[in-house]
Amino acid sequence: MSTPAPSPSAPATSFDDAQKSATEAAGWVEANWADWLGAGLRILLIIVIALVLRGLVRRTISKLIDRMNRGVEVAQGTTLGGLLVVNAERRKQRSEAIGSVLRSIASFTILGTAALTVLSVLQINLAPLLASAGVAGVAIGFGARNLVTDFLSGVFMILEDQYGVGDVIDAGVASGTVIEVGLRVTKLRGDNGEIWYVRNGEVKRIGNLSQGWATAVVDVQVGYAQDLDRARAVIEAAAEDMAKSDPWDEALWEPVQVLGLESVSADSVVIQAQAKTMPGKATAVARELRWRIKRAFDEAGITIVGGTPTAAVDDTGVPADPMVAVAAPSALSNPDSPQALAARPVPSQGADGAK
Repeated sequence: MSTPAPSPSAPATSFDDAQKSATEAAGWVEANWADWLGAGLRILLIIVIALVLRGLVRRTISKLIDRMNRGVEVAQGTTLGGLLVVNAERRKQRSEAIGSVLRSIASFTILGTAALTVLSVLQINLAPLLASAGVAGVAIGFGARNLVTDFLSGVFMILEDQYGVGDVIDAGVASGTVIEVGLRVTKLRGDNGEIWYVRNGEVKRIGNLSQGWATAVVDVQVGYAQDLDRARAVIEAAAEDMAKSDPWDEALWEPVQVLGLESVSADSVVIQAQAKTMPGKATAVARELRWRIKRAFDEAGITIVGGTPTAAVDDTGVPADPMVAVAAPSALSNPDSPQALAARPVPSQGADGAK
């Protein structure tokens, strides 16, 4: 059986279809190339404007931060500036953190606005995209709520200058000297040298021991029979001498005040002295003041009580009760020891004086 020969018009028909499709495509491109070119130019212009604006804003923020740091360094060189201006490292870190936050916010705002504008130029419906982004943002925010809390708490701590590098703080969960302040975590060095990493969101209260001024309180316990006016004069003299010596002349912001008697007991009284000091110097000032008061009392012959009891001495120099300074005998001690012999009862004497 013979096979029919192909129709000679088939190739011509296929060629005509291809030519027609190419003609239609060329016509469509010719009709829309102006719109494509205009959209491309607008997108390019939007991107260029966004990048230029972002660079200008970030550069402006960086210049402002650098100017703040230079002003702090200049003020630190003066005597008054060293007392009134916070630590340069602390101020620098705080300004850098604020600058980082501002630069991030500026970049997110500018680039986000540019991206939405580009999508609108491409005639993409933004309503479903924004709804999806909103749902995703809520889900991410709920899952990472602790991270968001830490970040926001860190931003407000830095903006409000609640503490900074070099401050001694009590954060509730830990206490120590601040060595680094971040947007999420604050580093503290404890009294024993350990480093605490405290999440900013966990800090419910902060006690800053390095702001304003501190108070050094010293209690001196002297015997009940001592001359209180003389003891006050000795304490004031020791404090005045301390206030004139280096480096305590800078640590003491006001003269030491003898407030009076803190307590009175049967055998002793407590005299309390107080001094206003630089932040963080109260402990050192109190220790030095106790040292000087002790030496001054020794030179003046004033006895500080509260330790080992001493025997009361009358005007003749003889102890009023010799047994006061004698320790109680032990059952395991030598019965012939001086303590045991002194503790034995005195035998009764007869009328004639015989034992």
